[in-house]
Amino acid sequence: MAPEAVLVNDPKVEHHFIDVGHGIRYHYQLAKPQEHPAVTVLLLHGWPDLAHGWRFQVPYLLTLGCQVVIPDMLGYGQTTAPDSPAQYSLKNMSNHLAQLIRAVGGSASSPLVVGAHDWGAFLAWRLVMYHPELVRAVFCFCVPFTPPQSSVLPLEDFVKENPAFAYQLQNAGSEAEALVGRSPAHLRGFLNAMFGGVTVDGMPGFDPYVGLIPERLLEVQRSPLVTPEVLEHYVSEYSRNSLHGPMNWYRTRSINGEDEIPLAKVTSRFQFQVPAMLIMAGQDPALTPDLADGQEIFFAKGLKKGVVPEASHWILIHCPEECNRYIGEFINELLKRD
Repeated sequence: MAPEAVLVNDPKVEHHFIDVGHGIRYHYQLAKPQEHPAVTVLLLHGWPDLAHGWRFQVPYLLTLGCQVVIPDMLGYGQTTAPDSPAQYSLKNMSNHLAQLIRAVGGSASSPLVVGAHDWGAFLAWRLVMYHPELVRAVFCFCVPFTPPQSSVLPLEDFVKENPAFAYQLQNAGSEAEALVGRSPAHLRGFLNAMFGGVTVDGMPGFDPYVGLIPERLLEVQRSPLVTPEVLEHYVSEYSRNSLHGPMNWYRTRSINGEDEIPLAKVTSRFQFQVPAMLIMAGQDPALTPDLADGQEIFFAKGLKKGVVPEASHWILIHCPEECNRYIGEFINELLKRD
């Protein structure tokens, strides 16, 4: 039986907004424990998800005495969706999150824990690099740390070296965005396909080596991982601003590369100075567990590693009990150190 999950519009969760400048406003959820929080945990979702993607983790973190903060990331849900890809650089978004952290009580004297999945994990590693004073510890699912590079590798060349990420070319272009925007039925098909739904013949609507498969999108059946209520919530939220914002994250490879050239020059032997955990999904076709091999060299305070063998990329909702167990062990070990 799956652990407790927060519901859509659950009364245990407060909804807030914060302006971070340049016309950008973030929507975030806030869940508070009954007693004074032992620690605040900031949870970052990936693509194509929402804050609700952490629905199985929030109640569990509350039982640990944690205050939980979950934003809709830039371009998603009720958060502003700028048109320009330049707004979605990891450096810009790290600065946005630094403002959110300070707004919920995080500071150099009271840093918080960051947890993340997918694109949120890629951002989390950068957040810790750009604002180390605000982060007490970090745990990520599915995405290992990639150090900044001294030169820019275009997306096309990256995909040639890593064909399991060919879907990123489709996302960075206009094809996928236009396809999903054709109708509400196409949007539902997209979401079901992304969360593991298949056609009646068992064929996927998404393949990481290809991307979305247009002729299957309207034939994809309901995802086994998402209830009808949750799916309708996602359809409603994605209908606000289309997929342009979420797809902009895939249009930033060169932007991020240019941003990080100076960072690479001063961090050639970089090591995180906070406790960290990295959990991989055994059935993720693109972000395979072997990508975590050798990660220990980047962590001065140690790296707790794990694999959930049966988990798909959607590890947080596919195997929530295992994820919560890892998170609980990590948080409890952290609190014992203090």
